[in-house]
Amino acid sequence: MIVKEVLNEELLTLAEVKEILTRIAEERRERDMEVAYEFRKALHHAELFAKVSGEKARELINKLLELEKMKPQIAIRIADILPQSRDELRAIYAKEKYTLENEEMDQILEYVAEAME
Repeated sequence: MIVKEVLNEELLTLAEVKEILTRIAEERRERDMEVAYEFRKALHHAELFAKVSGEKARELINKLLELEKMKPQIAIRIADILPQSRDELRAIYAKEKYTLENEEMDQILEYVAEAME
């Protein structure tokens, strides 16, 4: 498929991608259309690694974006990975020009724990 132009762009979590791909696959199956190999592989990857629902992932992102040192890209990464420790959070923030205080990390980990319930 050749893409001529990008109409819009939006950052999505893996959980949201999984829901979108699942819906598209169901629509194609209902119409007796073929689901391409690459599409099936992308859907399988999303099903394998998405740990929460798309709704919970988006709620987590919205909470994270309220924090001071949070960028949308990092919030998406946190929602995809769902870090369980300060070390995992430090790895996510490794390329940033600033570091998080322990209280900030604990707040993020608390939000992640709530999303996983």
